[in-house]
Amino acid sequence: MQDIETALRSVESSIRWMPDWLVTLFVFGLAICLALMLHGLLARLLRLAVARRDMFWRSLVKRTNPPLRFALIVLGVQAAAVLAPLQPEHAAFVSHGVLLALITLAVLAARTALHIWLTLYLRRFKLDSEDNLLARKHVTQSRILERIAVTLIVVIGLAASLMTFDGVAQIGVSLLASAGAAGLVAGLALQPLLKNIFAGLQLAITQPIRIDDALLVEGEWGNVEEITSTYVVVKIWDWRRMILPLSYFIEQPFQNWTREGAALIGVVTIYLDYATPVEAIRDKVRQIAEASPLWEGGVVAVQVTDFREFTMEVRILISARNAGRTFDLRCQMREQIVAFLQENYPQALPRLRTGDSAGNEALLPPAPRGS
Repeated sequence: MQDIETALRSVESSIRWMPDWLVTLFVFGLAICLALMLHGLLARLLRLAVARRDMFWRSLVKRTNPPLRFALIVLGVQAAAVLAPLQPEHAAFVSHGVLLALITLAVLAARTALHIWLTLYLRRFKLDSEDNLLARKHVTQSRILERIAVTLIVVIGLAASLMTFDGVAQIGVSLLASAGAAGLVAGLALQPLLKNIFAGLQLAITQPIRIDDALLVEGEWGNVEEITSTYVVVKIWDWRRMILPLSYFIEQPFQNWTREGAALIGVVTIYLDYATPVEAIRDKVRQIAEASPLWEGGVVAVQVTDFREFTMEVRILISARNAGRTFDLRCQMREQIVAFLQENYPQALPRLRTGDSAGNEALLPPAPRGS
């Protein structure tokens, strides 16, 4: 900055014979050229300085290269405004614009640094792994807190920009008398927004839901696709999207199938004749589980859970690593068990029988249409 001012002062002393407007243009143009030259030198020095540093500093230098160029141009313009033959009101206008530009650049730099740090931090966690509970926890917290931090940075930058205008303080004083009524009206108007903001903070801390959690909500099953500062996007199994406010997950009950782990136990219920050999079904179920790549090697069980008038209820329990695998494994179990019964024990399929006192049995004929 001092080098730019020294160069401009030496040039100014040699061009006093020129008109003021031409001198002004020449000084501003020279300041911009010197700022660009200084940026090229600084950019090379920064690249050399961070060449052996970690990814954060290298990414920060690369992403902030255009803002750095603009910042040096702004500082050069400020130096030119001091040295150029400008009217006082024009010089004040340029200085005010430079201050606003510097505040904007500070906001962009803070936001860029935060985004780079979070991106590098989240690289350690893989959402596509089988057991991604830890990854979903950190990704959810980081994304919610990032949105809140960005909002605070923008609000602080906007407040700093407004405070550079003299009229803002006067407007604030004039509105001070009606602050109570205005605050009440604003609170009522912004109640849904404020409720969702506080719900977002609570979700980030307590985490009843996380990114990629499997939920059963409003009678629909799906995965949490996105959590914003005001709403949650649930991708339903048939690719529809359900949009729910953040406050819903604080105030309403829902099922989270992956709260503490992704593994789930699937249930297959079949109704069979009393003559069915349960032990043969138990052996077949274990064979199907062991042959299936969907089974995670945990739970596999066959139980007779109820007796009905004409059938018995057989429940098959089998576990898988996540909700999607559990659903597919249940379907696979149903298909193969039915095929096994049809081939080996067709008498096990539910049917109605009649018999006499001598023990003779016969199948009942089909019921007449409309009965």
